[in-house]
Amino acid sequence: MTAKKTGDIRVGIGGWTFAPWRGEFYPKGLPHAKELAYASERLTSIEVNGTFYRSQSPATYRKWASEVPDGFVFSLKGSRFVTNRKVLKEAGDSIKRFMESGVTELGHKLGPLLWQFAPFKKFDEADFGGFLELLPDKFDGHHIRHVVEVRHDSFKAPEFIALLRKFSMPVVFTDHETYPNIADITGDFFYARLQRGEDTIPTAYPPKQLSAWTERLRTFANGGEPDDLPRVGSKAKKGAPRDVFAYIIHEGKVRAPAAATTMIEQLKD
Repeated sequence: MTAKKTGDIRVGIGGWTFAPWRGEFYPKGLPHAKELAYASERLTSIEVNGTFYRSQSPATYRKWASEVPDGFVFSLKGSRFVTNRKVLKEAGDSIKRFMESGVTELGHKLGPLLWQFAPFKKFDEADFGGFLELLPDKFDGHHIRHVVEVRHDSFKAPEFIALLRKFSMPVVFTDHETYPNIADITGDFFYARLQRGEDTIPTAYPPKQLSAWTERLRTFANGGEPDDLPRVGSKAKKGAPRDVFAYIIHEGKVRAPAAATTMIEQLKD
């Protein structure tokens, strides 16, 4: 078997239900029940935020999977009952409940599980390491990918990067004005949440910035690292090709689908 020369790059948005997208991204009159199918034909992934707040049923996951094409994946935000706690290494039961809620019903359309921590959660090496030990590599016969999003500056520490590399755990690059932006490669895929868009710009990000992000994603997928993103540690040597996930979310949300579809077209060149 020939080794892949580049990883898969998937680009999307956060969720698919947002009223201002109707008539902007979705055609006027498109039934709400067909929005996921419409979005999935134009994007390559969606990050689901609703799973952070409440459990979904196995039937819901099966329904989502049935409405999107092969090759499309959902990234799911892990339950807040896992991450919003004082002692993370005591989250085992909550992780188990989340995994048993039916996430693997997505089958091969299940992307990474995103574990997002509160902005006030500080880095505690022993506790965070205990949490990472709880995350299953496999569940219900499926390989499970995890990624962590930290939002306190105390995580900008070499000890944090070393801990992530010990567990081969990727960290989200937040592209955020306030939260720490950490581009260090610590796992076998790269995950970005691009949060600096503006609704006054047709593609959320200015065209040159969007094109620059497209090239960064290509570099990550090829096993490299861009020179212009902030790291805690030094740049690593070029490694194996890696999958890449990028979502245009939050700021500039109305224009996020236009940004994502533009990037997807640029990646075809």
